Amino acid sequence: MPTITEPKLISGNANMPLANAITRRMSMHRGMSQKLVDARVERFNDQEIFVEVYENVRGEDMFIIQSTSNPANDNLMELLIISDALRRSSAARITAVVPYFGYARQDRRTKARTPISAKLVANMMVEAGIERVLTMDLHAAQIQGFFDIPVDNLYASPIFALDILHQFKDSLGDVMVVSPDVGGVARARELAKRINAPLAIVDKRREKPGEIAEMTVIGNVSGKKCIIVDDICDTAGTLCKAAEVLMEHGATEVHSYITHGVLSGPAVERITNSVMKSLVISDSIEPTDAVKAAPNIRILPTAPMFAQAILNIWHGTSVSSLFENETLAPIYEGIL
Repeated sequence: MPTITEPKLISGNANMPLANAITRRMSMHRGMSQKLVDARVERFNDQEIFVEVYENVRGEDMFIIQSTSNPANDNLMELLIISDALRRSSAARITAVVPYFGYARQDRRTKARTPISAKLVANMMVEAGIERVLTMDLHAAQIQGFFDIPVDNLYASPIFALDILHQFKDSLGDVMVVSPDVGGVARARELAKRINAPLAIVDKRREKPGEIAEMTVIGNVSGKKCIIVDDICDTAGTLCKAAEVLMEHGATEVHSYITHGVLSGPAVERITNSVMKSLVISDSIEPTDAVKAAPNIRILPTAPMFAQAILNIWHGTSVSSLFENETLAPIYEGIL
């Protein structure tokens, strides 16, 4: 269906490099210049957030690019206030492009008298005027049901699959995909299916939160190049311990592919000193200088996928087509 309005992109301060990369990719796809809407997102002296949009957005199809990563509360408030500013400026539609959806780990009540913060965040986003959400690798897929608006959840596994097929092209027969816990088996199985590799599981048991009492490997990893796949790496304690256990069980190499590199606290130091040969993350969260300098951390770009997804939403065509290697491979040609 032909569209009269142009897609217009605006960004908060959470990940400006990714926002600029998305506009560059969209410029390539469309054969015309695509720039971020001129705006300022600033803080008063008391840290209140203020937004001013300098361009006319009346009747426009608006896309706000903003991960709700650390500092999660500041970035979330920026997203909400930008949306409110656009709604009050008569934008035709507001889509939140949230590469990393914060608070997603609080998706259920784990014990009495605890919140479901992911649902609260969903309510706040809808109340602020957001009419559609585009995100990647939600920690829990059921969060899509917390919204009464369309939610497009992209997957990093097709990008990871393309990279693995390139990096391990001479030894694919030795590759084994590993889930670091039972809860991540579906994600690991999806990647294993894409690269035609076997699957193993590391079963961990905790005595109390933050402490891992015991790890057991389910599957024979002897002589294999193990690839741990997960959606979030925070302090990297579990990841580094899982790598050690796999090496103890006979793995020749351990690599990790993690969608969202939160990498807080001692994470980078742990990864640098670990037995892991490499950690591959996406740029859904802006990497710190320490992450960029780490010798065994590599960053894959998500801008090509998000740029195409935004164009598909604008055109009213399928976003799920980006889940297929055949569709994604041309977009990433020359990048991976």
